[in-house]
Amino acid sequence: MQLAFYFDQTRCTGCFTCVVACKDWHDVPAGPASWMRVATIERGKYPHPFVAFLASACYHCAKPVCLTACPVHAITKREEDGIVVVDRDLCLGKNTCDKCLKACPYKAPQFGAEENPKMQKCDFCLDRWTDEKPPICVAGCPMRALDAGPLEAMEAKHGRTRHAVGFRYHERVEPAVIFKPKPETMPLPI
Repeated sequence: MQLAFYFDQTRCTGCFTCVVACKDWHDVPAGPASWMRVATIERGKYPHPFVAFLASACYHCAKPVCLTACPVHAITKREEDGIVVVDRDLCLGKNTCDKCLKACPYKAPQFGAEENPKMQKCDFCLDRWTDEKPPICVAGCPMRALDAGPLEAMEAKHGRTRHAVGFRYHERVEPAVIFKPKPETMPLPI
């Protein structure tokens, strides 16, 4: 089984509740590390502006390049659910090695502001998942733009779309994510 995220780009308002909920749940201090990130994509110009948001965490890829980049095998992929996890005790730290960050096309590995920070990243809220609860970002989203579950169930429920505005699907890593992209020609409200 492979767990996956679903993101409905048409519903996201860029409120950052998913980011705050994640930082709070995992006690990630204020600073550069953010396991969930929201990007703002702006295109066009008056009278036809376009704005979309892209929420992104670790996509727990089928073929994670962060795993193969790590020289001390601090990153593993769980066979039972496909969650990519990091053993921070094994990590050499950013000052010595940041190969995982350089390898990941989605910049999921994160480093804090402390001296020689160890890699940290989304773990699909493993503690919640084992209690049969959704990741905290999913539970916290007021617009219900996020969902998570087994990849096959997410495809059956939401389709198989692997593209969104601001996102590039990399076949060599096969990110476990499904989207409902925001059309770039959405009608303007009257």
